[in-house]
Amino acid sequence: MPAMARPLPHTVPPEVAATFAALPPGITARLLEIRELVFAVAAATEGVGPLTEMLKWGEPAYLTEGTGSGSTIRLGRPRGSMQDCALFFNCNTTLVEGFREQFGDRLRFEKNRAILLDAAEPLPEAVLASCIRQALTYHRRR
Repeated sequence: MPAMARPLPHTVPPEVAATFAALPPGITARLLEIRELVFAVAAATEGVGPLTEMLKWGEPAYLTEGTGSGSTIRLGRPRGSMQDCALFFNCNTTLVEGFREQFGDRLRFEKNRAILLDAAEPLPEAVLASCIRQALTYHRRR
């Protein structure tokens, strides 16, 4: 799958920027890369509309408030890890269960709430784009 075309960078709200800045540099760089992918997938997916970026539970969160098409995605770091980043999903959805069925051989997971990624490893962009797309259209598919 070819690399996804990137839209122009979105301005990071100050409170979200401060949260990213408080993380270790390697984690920050990886999460900003994932953030860019979230916006690119949203822009390329019909019916998602613009994303709302805010803090939820102290972590950068991406919501489809305008269309209600998807479930919230949060970016952060799992407790106790200095090397991993995480994409967190609502644990009351079937998202992580579905990701595990589709990509269990290519991704790591934390229970029914997160995809875990080593910040030093190459980003599995195509697989993550698929997971992000599924999260951003979760309610549309229900």
